[in-house]
Amino acid sequence: MTGVVSAPDGVPRCPWGMESEKMADYRAYHDTEWGRPVHGDDALFERMCLEAFQSGLSWITILRRREGFRAAFAGFRIAEVARFTDADAERLLADPGIIRNRAKIAATLGNARLAAALAPGELDALIWSYAPERTGRAAPRTVADILPVTPESTALAKDLKKRGFRFVGPTTAYALMQACGLVNDHLADCHAREATERAAATG
Repeated sequence: MTGVVSAPDGVPRCPWGMESEKMADYRAYHDTEWGRPVHGDDALFERMCLEAFQSGLSWITILRRREGFRAAFAGFRIAEVARFTDADAERLLADPGIIRNRAKIAATLGNARLAAALAPGELDALIWSYAPERTGRAAPRTVADILPVTPESTALAKDLKKRGFRFVGPTTAYALMQACGLVNDHLADCHAREATERAAATG
């Protein structure tokens, strides 16, 4: 499936939001979150961390553990995560509610310290400064029209890496941009595309 598909409710959606065994979780995320503008340092830090943990895994694995991640990482409040100690890192490695990957946990704690050193609103401004112009950008008609990496995501990844952030390669950066509404990659005939565009215009 490469174009939109319809569920039993008759609503056309992007095909990844309709994978049968994952339908309920993916449908809710697709319909109400993915592609909607996200602002705020803590909120964007959370999305950055979750996309990093997703690297090499399916998104549904992360989505179904999101509350576990939030509990383990103090709601992804940057100031609190930045104060995590080696003991916290060991606690996280033993937490079954998250992905227990030592390198990704270490990167999350290190990234929190870097984010905490920024001025309030600076992480938000940094990420959103790489949002491409929306005007004149054709809506993708199939998933084949969506590239995994763009010049903007490459530039964002380069900037973040230069500042010391880890697990923020161009592909992860583009996934972050898609999830947080910097781009609208809902397919042209997907019911969520218009609502996502309205959200972008107001937020």
